[in-house]
Amino acid sequence: MTAALLRASGVYGGYGGADILNGVDLAVNGDEIVVIIGPNGAGKSTAMKAVFGLVRIREGAVAWDGRDITNLSPDRVARLGLAYVPQERNVFPNLTVHENLEMGAYIRSGDISEQLARVYEVFPPLRDKRRQAAGLLSGGQRQMVAMGRAMMLDPRLLLLDEPTAGLAPAFVEQIFERIVEINRAGIAILMVEQNARHALALADRGYVLVNGQNSFTDTGPNLLANREVAEAFLGG
Repeated sequence: MTAALLRASGVYGGYGGADILNGVDLAVNGDEIVVIIGPNGAGKSTAMKAVFGLVRIREGAVAWDGRDITNLSPDRVARLGLAYVPQERNVFPNLTVHENLEMGAYIRSGDISEQLARVYEVFPPLRDKRRQAAGLLSGGQRQMVAMGRAMMLDPRLLLLDEPTAGLAPAFVEQIFERIVEINRAGIAILMVEQNARHALALADRGYVLVNGQNSFTDTGPNLLANREVAEAFLGG
């Protein structure tokens, strides 16, 4: 069995001294799309932030490629090959698309033309909009900018927090298609997503969190076929 690229074990943590996570376990292999679903307030986004060093872990551990990264600062986590795309405030609105992408390469040195070309290949609409302020783009295009900026780090794992939230249906489909394309290019994906049925359809594996704890863990297809999961979390 392939060793997990990322593994969170028995993680407790939260905000202001109150635990939101109550023993969460997560794992992502190097070639996987892994989806976290669950009701509002279940700790989905908190779990992802804890992995990236944005939420203090009180108990438990996070390992990256066999190395302990528990409570490592986000800038150090990023340098190891993880990139995080938050749900909100994920672009610099006054900068152009191209400038946003350049900002994504802030920890890289040398020529970034290859990374830029790759982003424009994955997100063709951004090429035509590259001189436009990101704040003037549609919601779907801003999400493309945010994901493209994360790709500028050439990550091994992309963390996506609600990538389709608030988007028009046409953009939802486009974003999911791009996620699959990014994964096929060799980048693992860990994604929190409210559009659970669609997300599980493309996921290798899924986690259902309830009250900051693992409730169900299985392959995407098996979770879709699970009647209890469907009735409680997928609208029947």
